[in-house]
Amino acid sequence: MTTIPTQKHRNPGLHAAAGALGLALIASFWLSTLGAELFGTTAQIVAVKTAIPYGIVLLVPALIVAGAGGTRLARDRRGPLVTRKSRRMRIVALNGLLILVPSALFLAKKAAAQDFDATFVLVQLAELAAGAVNLALLGANLRDGLTMRDRRLALR
Repeated sequence: MTTIPTQKHRNPGLHAAAGALGLALIASFWLSTLGAELFGTTAQIVAVKTAIPYGIVLLVPALIVAGAGGTRLARDRRGPLVTRKSRRMRIVALNGLLILVPSALFLAKKAAAQDFDATFVLVQLAELAAGAVNLALLGANLRDGLTMRDRRLALR
């Protein structure tokens, strides 16, 4: 079997694994936060909010690998799915850098001090909304990625 030069250094498995890890981490942050806020004790809220920044240490590299892998995989491809996935990832990245990471760090600090004032609540609501947006966008990218993979496999 001959390797096509444009496919030589592509690793769709790594891209998929990194994307799935990123999606799973964001979902776990979001669900843990919502569960702690709705049903948890103060200690559970503190535990969740102070643990999330440690998870970000794994999340950021996972999303970087997924984004870089997606860019490499799409290098020679065109079409509406590639365009939509690329646009979504820009929004996910901006949302993460401008809202989610700063919010997580702020909320961890406030939670550690057990300072659950109105600012905490407002930032928490913004974080939950931004997290829901990222979950929806990453879920749509997963769906479109699977569609692209299925089409590629059908051509073989």
